Parts: sequence; C-alpha cells; structure tokens
Amino acid sequence: MKIVDKIISQGNFLFRWRSFIPLLLFFPGILALSESALFEQSNADYAQEVWVLIGVTISMLGLFIRWVTVGFVPVGTSGRNTKQQRAEQLNTEGMYSIVKNPLYLGNYLALLGILVSLKVWWFILIACLAYWLYVERVIAAEENYLTKKFGNEYLEWANKTPIFVPNLRLWQRPGLSFSFKTVLKREYSGLMAIASAFFIIEFLVDVVFEREPVMFWAKEDLVWIIGFVFSAITFLTLRTLKKHTKFLTVAGR
Repeated sequence: MKIVDKIISQGNFLFRWRSFIPLLLFFPGILALSESALFEQSNADYAQEVWVLIGVTISMLGLFIRWVTVGFVPVGTSGRNTKQQRAEQLNTEGMYSIVKNPLYLGNYLALLGILVSLKVWWFILIACLAYWLYVERVIAAEENYLTKKFGNEYLEWANKTPIFVPNLRLWQRPGLSFSFKTVLKREYSGLMAIASAFFIIEFLVDVVFEREPVMFWAKEDLVWIIGFVFSAITFLTLRTLKKHTKFLTVAGR
C-alpha cells in the first residue's frame, strides 16, 4: 500500500471514530490538571483569571467560526456524520471561499482555548500535535472522496483555497442567507461541550487538586456553575426541539 493510501485509510478510520479520539489524552490530561493547580498556587489570582479569559475567548472564536460556516451551508453538507464521508454538493462560498476546512479550524480553536486555560505548555504542545496528526489524515481522506465525486470542480477550488489558515481576500458572499435556526439545530452540542470542559477543569483543579471546599468553590467560581447550567438547559431544549418538533427545520438546510 502506498503511503498516501495508508494516510487516507487512517483518515477514514479516524473520521468514523473521531468522537472517541480525545479520550487518548485522558492520562496526560490528569497530569496537566495537577500542574495547573500548582500554577494557581504559586501565582496571583489575576494571572489565573487572565489565562482563563484568554482561553474562553479563543474557544468562543472557534464556535463563532463554526456557526458562521454552518449558518450558510445547504442540506447534506458540513454535517456531524461519523459513519462515512458525505457531500451532496461542493461548498465553495462563505467560509469555504477563504479556507477549505473551516469546521476543523473552529474545532481547533475551541480545543486550543480549553488547553490554554490549563496553563501547561507541554500539554498544549502534545494536544496540538495530536490534533494536527489527526486532522491531516481526516482531511486527506475527505480530499480523496471529494476529488472522486466532484473531479475538476473540486480541484480548481482546492488549488486556490488555503487548507487551514484563512485568506480573507478570497471571500465570496454565500448564495444562501444566514439561517440562525440551522445553527441552533446543528451546533448546540458544541456550546455544551465547551461549557462542560471549562466547568470540569475548574472544578477538578480547585476542588480535587487544590482541596478547596466545594461550597467555597461554588461561591467563588459561581460563573462556571451558571455557565454550565445555562448551557445544559440550552442543550436539552434544542435537542428536544430537534428530535420532537419541526420548529428548527429550514427547507433546503
């Protein structure tokens, strides 16, 4: 098997099981949480707050990129399917006019923000390297699929569009209008995942590793509890609307 075929095969495997890939970082993540607690104990509170604020901002930027991407795309594209590649038409407008993989870029920034909040340089490095090795193979598999399906149409667009770093000068206005309902229908789990990650990290670092009393932590870091509860309510509400009603359904999306 040629190396390019090996990479594509690995990409198809990783694409199918991408929801479980982050579990590989569980054990180094525990060590990182321990070091994060040491950082907080040896630095002023404002230093910790600045790091977390930067992390939250980066993660929200990642979500924003995903929302802008999904809000303009037609049905059958840019989905969360995991069993196989799927594309009923080629996306080349909107975010896809300035970068080939805006959803993976959004995912990376969302992850990077969480990593930054931990304040552990080696864990940031390991996780970013792991994400690059993962996404490089998934992109290779997707490019192989899209080349076979769309041929020259895909190659012409791919040759002029950056893979991962956007080129704003290439922006083309989307043909469809922005659909807020589509974003709510397809992206509610992202907000829940990020809110949960920050909540869990803050709880583990402060209560488990720094031994803060739970009630003291709840009072001092009430913002994380409020954020988690708000995200959970939003998640459950939108999931219920998606599964049991047509309220979030938009024709052609």
